Amino acid sequence: MSNQNFTRGRINFNGRVLWIGLVVVLVVWLLASTFKFVPPQTSAVVISYIAPGGYRKEPLQSGLHLLIPFVEYIETYSISNQTYTMASQASEGDLQRDDSIRARTKDGQEVFIDASVIFSIDPEKVVDLHIIWQDRYDEGLVRPTARGIVRDVASQYGVEEIVSSKRSEMEDTITTLLEEKFAENDLVLVDFVLRDIHFSEEYAAAVEQKQIAEQQAQQAEFVIAQKKAEAEQARQTAQGQADAAVIAAQGAAQARLIEADAEAKALDLIAAVLAKNPLLLQYQYITKLAPGVQTIFIPTGNQFILPLPSTTTPTPTTPTVPAQ
Repeated sequence: MSNQNFTRGRINFNGRVLWIGLVVVLVVWLLASTFKFVPPQTSAVVISYIAPGGYRKEPLQSGLHLLIPFVEYIETYSISNQTYTMASQASEGDLQRDDSIRARTKDGQEVFIDASVIFSIDPEKVVDLHIIWQDRYDEGLVRPTARGIVRDVASQYGVEEIVSSKRSEMEDTITTLLEEKFAENDLVLVDFVLRDIHFSEEYAAAVEQKQIAEQQAQQAEFVIAQKKAEAEQARQTAQGQADAAVIAAQGAAQARLIEADAEAKALDLIAAVLAKNPLLLQYQYITKLAPGVQTIFIPTGNQFILPLPSTTTPTPTTPTVPAQ
């Protein structure tokens, strides 16, 4: 009898534990169904079986929220920035294949554009986005919208404009159009990045040949300019030498004129002195002889090698008058 009572008591105890466990699980499940925590940088759509249209009109922002168990549940969406990349390299883009944007320029050239779209979900319009797109907004909205706008804008420019002078303008135009289109579909455009532009192999080869030709032309222009500079330098050197020769000749002529003028003035002074001192010439003649000469022997009948200057002035002769 005691064993039966013990067994019956054990069964009752196990039954109570099981019921308590079920109640605890039910309470926890009810609490989990009733209170929902929305993480930071997240917005939630409340799907309700009793609300009009099946959704609460207002989304739930970050924090703890109360729901009706068995009747309401939530779908969460990140409202932080997201990036969708379309690139030729599979490792860089969202799709593991060549996903660059193929476009045709206004001059008929085919270009391949790599781009990234940085965007976020409008936290106030999460419900509308969920109703239309659910979690397909990146593939269903972002990708096709960006590709279509890039193609349309690229077709308005020439290929050389896209890669040089008009690239920034094209990027700004794409950004403006994407902002408008995303705003219409409950998204916020943060930025559009034009990552790279590729060309077909044929056009790339043509561009390379053109660049080589331009470099050769620039090199030829440089050589011509260098030769002109060398010729100009030689001309200026020759001109400088000619100018120097003229200046030297003018200087020599001027010096000779000064010297001749000085000699003429000196002769005038000598003549004036001799006119006043006739014996001075004889004195100068004698002083120019060797200092040790005391006597000079002259062969009979020979004159001085140089005639001795006269020490007397010639007397005027009176003309003879014939007798009558």
